[in-house]
This record gives sequence, C-alpha cells and structure tokens, in this order.
Amino acid sequence: MNKGDLKAIADIVIDHDLLLISDEVYAELTYEGSHCAVATVSDLWERTITLNGFSKAYAMTGWRVGYLCAPQELLDAALKIHQYVMLCAPVMGQVGAIEALRSCEEEKNNMVNEYRLRRNMYVAGLNRIGLPCHVPEGAFYAFPSIKKTGLSDVEFAERLLKEQRVAVVPGSVFGTGGEDHVRCAYAVSRKDLSTALGRMEEFIHTL
Repeated sequence: MNKGDLKAIADIVIDHDLLLISDEVYAELTYEGSHCAVATVSDLWERTITLNGFSKAYAMTGWRVGYLCAPQELLDAALKIHQYVMLCAPVMGQVGAIEALRSCEEEKNNMVNEYRLRRNMYVAGLNRIGLPCHVPEGAFYAFPSIKKTGLSDVEFAERLLKEQRVAVVPGSVFGTGGEDHVRCAYAVSRKDLSTALGRMEEFIHTL
C-alpha cells in the first residue's frame, strides 16, 4: 500500500477514534518502490501499533523473534499482558536478531534480489501455463486465478497435492476475495519452482 492508500485509511481511523494494528513483517521484501510504514503517516503515529519480526527478511523462520512499536502508553498496557501470557524469546534468537540488524544488510538485500528473480520467473510461468497472475510487489507469494480450470480453489489445491505433489493454499481461506485463486509461495529454489510449474502444467492438461 502506498502513502495515498494509507492516508485514506487514516481519515477513517481518525474520524472513528480507532487504534490501528499494522503487520509489517514483509516490509523489507518490497520489490517496487519503497515500503511506507503506517506510523509515518500524519496523525497515525499515536494511534498505530506496528508489528514486525525477523522470520521473513532475515530467514529466521522458526526462531520466533518479533517485536512491536507503539506510543509508550500502549506499550505499557501491552507489557502487562505480555509478561503474564508469553515466555521471553530464546537467547539464541535474540542474539541472532541483534547480529541480523548489525551485520546482515547486504545478505538481506541479496536475498530480496533473489526473491525478485524467483518472482519474475514463477509469475511468468504461471501466466504461460494459463493461470493468470498479477505481479506481486512484495512478500514471496503469487496469487494466480484458477477460475479457468473449472475447479474451486479447494478442489484445485487438494487435487494438485494428491496428483502432482505440489502444495498450494486455497485462496478462499483468506476471505471471499480470494475465491477462485490459490496462494503459491516462491520462497524455494528456482529449480524447485521450475519443477512445480511443470507439474502444475501437467495437472491442468489432465482437466
């Protein structure tokens, strides 16, 4: 979302005196332009709780190190709940997160470039085999339409897994706007993506 989109949301948030929770864990994985943090939009700082972590940009999935940023009053309230319902992050993960912030900017940027190459290759492949797909500007997921196959997104995902051993997520689990789509992660090697495309093409030809 660009700053214009966020300003439109800001008007609603302010008019209705709301708090805004912004999950920005994919902020660093932005391919076109630059990420706009919600809290930087005028009048939203004092109303925004920003969530982020290290699992995506720094490949620390499973280490469970995350953080939130918010005005002090909101942090004080969050801490009262956090310290009684949640264990602290493991020392290993904390040390890894510190090292990631201090020393891994180049590696992170290299990985973003690699994701960009995977995105370009995979999305082009999806369109080629007949699954129309918008080019994502961030994260590492493609969201192609499978409507032309005549299957529902759930049927498509289940049959693709059983018949070709390729796992995708039915789009409808993300809401009605996701119906007739599937979510495909391209956080694997280009070789694996090429194999998946071949199997998906073969599956479509059997329908």
